[in-house]
Amino acid sequence: MTDLRIRAAVPADLDSVLAFWKTAAEGTSISDDRAGVERLVARDPGALLLAERGDELVGTVIAGFDGWRCHLYRLAVHLERRRQGIASALLAAAEERFVRLGGRRADAMVLVRNETAHHAWRAAGYGPEGHWRRWVNAAHGLRRGLGRKAGRGDPKASLPILYS
Repeated sequence: MTDLRIRAAVPADLDSVLAFWKTAAEGTSISDDRAGVERLVARDPGALLLAERGDELVGTVIAGFDGWRCHLYRLAVHLERRRQGIASALLAAAEERFVRLGGRRADAMVLVRNETAHHAWRAAGYGPEGHWRRWVNAAHGLRRGLGRKAGRGDPKASLPILYS
């Protein structure tokens, strides 16, 4: 695996990353478009990590850090390159990034139905936390909710911003 190179993505990589995810990643996301990935790379330039062998893209992971929490998304390895240590190398690079940035704990988005991924994540030391559930408001829901007063549906009222 000495010929494996891990590096941060740049804008010129984004079309190939999106094409790669269509074949190597499990599931899709509403942000799996060029505009969404461009925002990621612009906001957090080191977050999208690529694994390459020669000129071939063989793996990705998004290692996002918001200043408080470390989040892992889109760990994907080329179907014909799996079980060669690529995911482990990507996760090691992501975790090194988190340590440099001051992160203390990482969480990963893993599809419930992706049993193959469960084995890989467990092998890397990750496990599910049964007392947490992911609650999602898709972008269209966010736009609908903006400007509404909680519980009243008044679009002219301001919405308080609550953090937990």
